[in-house]
Amino acid sequence: MRVYLDYNATTPVAPEVLDAMLPYLRDNFGNAGSVHTPGQRARAGVDAARESVAALIGANAKEIVFTSGGTEADNLAIFGTIAASNKPRKHVITTSIEHHAILHSCEELERQGIDVTAVPVSREAGSQGIADAEEIRRAIRPETVLITVMHANNELGVIQPIEEIAKIAREAGVIFHSDAVQSAGKVPLDVERLGVDLLSISAHKFCGPKGIGALYVRADTPLRSRAFGGHAERDRRPGTENVPGIIGIGKAAELARKLLAEDSQRLGAFRDKLESALLEKIPNAFVNGDPARRVPNTTNVSFPGAGGEAMLIALDLQGIACSTGAACSSGSTEPSHVLLAAGLSADDARSSLRFSLGRPTTAQEVNYAIATIPEVVARIRALSPRELNSAAAARVH
Repeated sequence: MRVYLDYNATTPVAPEVLDAMLPYLRDNFGNAGSVHTPGQRARAGVDAARESVAALIGANAKEIVFTSGGTEADNLAIFGTIAASNKPRKHVITTSIEHHAILHSCEELERQGIDVTAVPVSREAGSQGIADAEEIRRAIRPETVLITVMHANNELGVIQPIEEIAKIAREAGVIFHSDAVQSAGKVPLDVERLGVDLLSISAHKFCGPKGIGALYVRADTPLRSRAFGGHAERDRRPGTENVPGIIGIGKAAELARKLLAEDSQRLGAFRDKLESALLEKIPNAFVNGDPARRVPNTTNVSFPGAGGEAMLIALDLQGIACSTGAACSSGSTEPSHVLLAAGLSADDARSSLRFSLGRPTTAQEVNYAIATIPEVVARIRALSPRELNSAAAARVH
């Protein structure tokens, strides 16, 4: 039996999405920038998709900029904001658990001489992985141009206090961006309620195609294009529009809106069942991240004494696909920066697995995972009992 529990890495394209895209790969292949009839058919499809994406996040269609995905949307938000600022000195605030699309962009800013403050997150049970909005307030300087804080973390699933941070940013006159790649399609999103100026999403995280995403840009938010060559996307992102991809994200957004409540309730119940069973069946296992403030499909569990990479391979041989962290970091032998920031030791971080469920997940798959994972963990622990005893003793003391 094959069980896929890595939906935070990517999701399958929904059949309805594929059906919506196919005509724009075959018959309606016109360039949306052309004035003739084929071009205008493509333009009509793009306009309808823009409306659909806007509706998913409570925005106006004119505020949606299509990109190649979440990473480009994050880069455009960060570098576009910096480029548009007329402050002689610039400073950016982020957190220590951001996706590498943010952290690596901030590292590039530092190479350019721009100061970056990475605010830590809580290491305490009951709030683990959550940033303190007051810490962000204290980090603001006169030269602060941008605050960028993710909505839901890709490894822990924890949801940050975005509304509170947005209010602080607004009071300080600082632009606020949120990477919502892992929350779009999982929890309700309303940019007006959240109070963000910029927000990134990616289609392949909610049953859309890869290679297409969007950046919400609140009206009148200063943002300068980082690419040049044309006037597409209101001069924010030049180049021939990926019409089939845009149709795909539009349909995926429509489905996400329609199925969000149902998906959330069902996947939350499955996640809780899986999580409870693993904690009950596997000694010393523990869940990472705030247990309440998180997206409903994600759990991150540590199994001290069992190496994450070994578990990953053993589970794959048993037909279960999961993750040791962010998909973009696969192949890395370093412990997750997210788990380290949340207070885990390097050993516990290396013994952690992320299980993320999706719309296609079934009760049968969850039951198979519950039956299989404890056996795999026990087998791997038996190969290194000394490490298990040392890890247990370290947490006691």
